[in-house]
Parts: sequence; C-alpha cells; structure tokens
Amino acid sequence: MSYPGPTPVKDFSKLANPFEDAETAVEKIDVTVTEAVAEQSERPWVRVLGFLSEVGDQPPMRVLTLGTTAAGLALRDPRLTRTGLRMFAAHTLATAIKTVIKRSIDRTRPDVALETRYRMERGESREHDLSSFPSGHTAGALAVTQALARDYPQTTAPGLAFSAWVGAMQIPRCKHFVSDVAAGAVIGWAAEQASSRLFDWAEEKLATSGS
Repeated sequence: MSYPGPTPVKDFSKLANPFEDAETAVEKIDVTVTEAVAEQSERPWVRVLGFLSEVGDQPPMRVLTLGTTAAGLALRDPRLTRTGLRMFAAHTLATAIKTVIKRSIDRTRPDVALETRYRMERGESREHDLSSFPSGHTAGALAVTQALARDYPQTTAPGLAFSAWVGAMQIPRCKHFVSDVAAGAVIGWAAEQASSRLFDWAEEKLATSGS
C-alpha cells in the first residue's frame, strides 16, 4: 500500500502579486497598509467593531437625520428641527457626491483584490466589488456629525471621534483603502460646508420675506 508524499509547501514569493497594477505613490501606500493589516480582518475585535461601524452606512444615517427632524417637530423644538434638516441636507449632498464618483471610478475593494486582482481606472461599473473609492461610510458620518455640531457645538469633538472611528474601521476590515477613507472625509466635510451655507442663505431669505 503506497502513501502519498508530504504536501508541498507553497512558495508565496513566486505567487502572482494581486496588487502589481498599483501604479501611483498613493496606491502603493494603500497597498502597503492593506497588506500589513489584512491578517487582522478576521480577528474578533475587528469583526465586532466593524459590524458596529455599519452605523455609518447610508440607511442608519438617513434614519438618524429624519428621526432628529421628526423629534424636533414633535417636541416643537425649532433648534432640534433645524439641526435635523441640516443633517439631512449634508448627508444627502455627501451621498450624491460619493455616488457620482463611485460610478465614474472602478476600484477593487481590498478584500476582493487580495483574492483576485487589483485595478483602479475610469469606469461605469456598479458592482459592489469595484466601488471602493471613496468611502461612503466616512463621507456620510462626517457630514452628519459636522452638521449636528453647527447647532450643538458641544458635540464637535465626539462627532469627529465617531467619524474617525467609522472611517478607520474600514481599513482593517479590508473594505476600503486609506485613500478611500481620506477622500470620503474630504467629501463629507465639503458637503456639510456647502449645504450649511445654502441652508443659512435659505433661512435668511425666508426670515427676510416673512418680515
């Protein structure tokens, strides 16, 4: 009776590099970080905190903004109502911007790239696996928390910490690259700035016309 020989050990140094198409300096930094944290993605603490960070996803943020507005109306609290509307406007604009960008740039998500092959290029794909850039979680979370801080300044630091946590957790989860998160933060900040200025302008116009 013959027995099979020992299973040969894979020589990973000879395996194809899934990130060999990463060309720019930013992409190479992204790849370096992703490869460094990839082994953490299945750890319990990453899975738990990653699951909790889903609060920054579009549906929960939408519920939060509309819930805040509804609470303000129910309590007859103009400040809270205004805050809810600010949050809704900021989140809507941030979501619109990130959606336009996602639909014009195809970038493989880190977890998929690790198993297949990485690419980043102009494109029109709507596949989840090719929608890494930018991070919608980060954009939405920062837009909403910054809008909240407009009327409730005491929430500024906690809001920034929350947004940073939501964004940062996407990296060890291998859902986004570092530059995806950074771009999401810029979008969230810019969307809140623009929507708040428009909101203040509209509020001033309404006050003037009513006087």
